[in-house]
Amino acid sequence: MIGAFINSIGIVAGGLIALSLKKTVPNRFQLAIKIVLGIYTAWFGLQLTWKNLNGSLGQILKELCIVMLAMALGKLIGRLLHLQEFSNSIGKYATRSLLAEHKEIQFSDGFLLATALFCAGPLAILASVQEGLNGFSPVFVVKAATDGLATMAFCATFGWSALVSAIPLLAFQCSLIRLVRALEPMLHNQPWPLIDSINATDGLLIFCVALIILEVKKVRVADYLPSLLLAPLLIRWLW
Repeated sequence: MIGAFINSIGIVAGGLIALSLKKTVPNRFQLAIKIVLGIYTAWFGLQLTWKNLNGSLGQILKELCIVMLAMALGKLIGRLLHLQEFSNSIGKYATRSLLAEHKEIQFSDGFLLATALFCAGPLAILASVQEGLNGFSPVFVVKAATDGLATMAFCATFGWSALVSAIPLLAFQCSLIRLVRALEPMLHNQPWPLIDSINATDGLLIFCVALIILEVKKVRVADYLPSLLLAPLLIRWLW
């Protein structure tokens, strides 16, 4: 669970920097960080997908088609569940809260807002699933950096309450990692490449997050999250 701890440390570090400097990071510096993180995330996501497409050329194409089918069906389910709308509503509320003027700020405002935003982000689930299946996930480093930058903005408005969001985020991600690790042995003891299908799907979704970071395309990643559950089911049914 090293990745989850790194994520929380990133939030604490960002909050402490903001509180000590009492100013936000310059936009030019933030843009440079986003470009580096986006490129690394895109490379890592594609690499994760490629490494988990195994076998002959025919098997690779078959598994890739199943993964794409899982993503298509997952997106349909995600839209029916309004997953992206829920994620967007938190982001919009965060923006309104940061821009609000003449508002009496309470401790719970920054704490609840930062906790909801950091836990509802797709990377919280994608990185946790990957770490639960394969060990430490470098995607947590990306999430730590982006959450740390966001915490700096939150602390400038809400004070140190936003920094405390690192605790429930750590609990949420560690719980998810433990759940995936508990299911991992059952996925291994199968004649079908169940774990490979989850990793391949996870990699493509991580790549989609990179497109958002780089502002190339606004992909509704939250809607695709059910595909992580559908991929192993379709592999077992169609393989």
